[in-house]
Formats: sequence, structure tokens, C-alpha cells
Amino acid sequence: MSTKIFVNLPVADLDRSMDFFTKLGFDFNPQFTDERAASMVIGEDSYVMLLTEPFFATFTPRQVADAGASTEVIVALSADSREGADRLADAAIAAGATETRPAQDQGFMYGRAFADLDGHLWEVMWMDPSGMEG
Repeated sequence: MSTKIFVNLPVADLDRSMDFFTKLGFDFNPQFTDERAASMVIGEDSYVMLLTEPFFATFTPRQVADAGASTEVIVALSADSREGADRLADAAIAAGATETRPAQDQGFMYGRAFADLDGHLWEVMWMDPSGMEG
């Protein structure tokens, strides 16, 4: 059984966020995109729902966290190579993201990290499959 995952993130300006993630190479599903929400396609079964802050607030009785001041989640994405991880992180930074730590290179695993325009934390990592043998 394949399970789909939908990560919901509040955003201050939906159009600005969609423009940012488009610059990183992501597409949006128009069936689930309107003036309050955008369905960003990560993969066949993985999506990030960018929700305007007022709309996001309708899904929870709790206060919506300020992603620039606290961390509730780190969204981690895999890359097909070290260069792929660098391309995505570099594109994010060029589009206005902030690098949150230096690249981490552990030989078989390599990663970069950034905060998007709303302060949400993202990691892009690559793992060498041969490093996981045994």
C-alpha cells in the first residue's frame, strides 16, 4: 500500500511562496490550488500544501508557530547526487532563502540546509547507496 504525505505549511504571501518554489523547480497541482492554498508536488506521493496563514489557522485550535522564531518541523528532501543537493540549495538561496548551516559532508551522506521565505526549515540530502551496505 502506498501512502501519500501532505505537509501543510503556513505562508504569509501565497503568490510569493509559489514564485519562490517555482524557481526551485517545483510544480503545483492546479486542482488543489486557489487563493488560499497551493499544492506543491514533491513526488508521486509527496506534496507540500502552502496555506495562507488565516486558512492554515482554521485547521488547528493551537496558535500557529512563527517559523522564523521557533522550529516545529524540518522538511527533508532527497537529491539524486551531491551536485543535485547543491543545485537545489543554491537555487533556494538565489531565490531569497537563508542558508541555516554550512554543508555537512560525512562521506556517504551530504546535506545542505536553508530557511524559506517564511522561515520554514528545509534540508536537501544525498546518501551514497554503497555507504549503506552491510
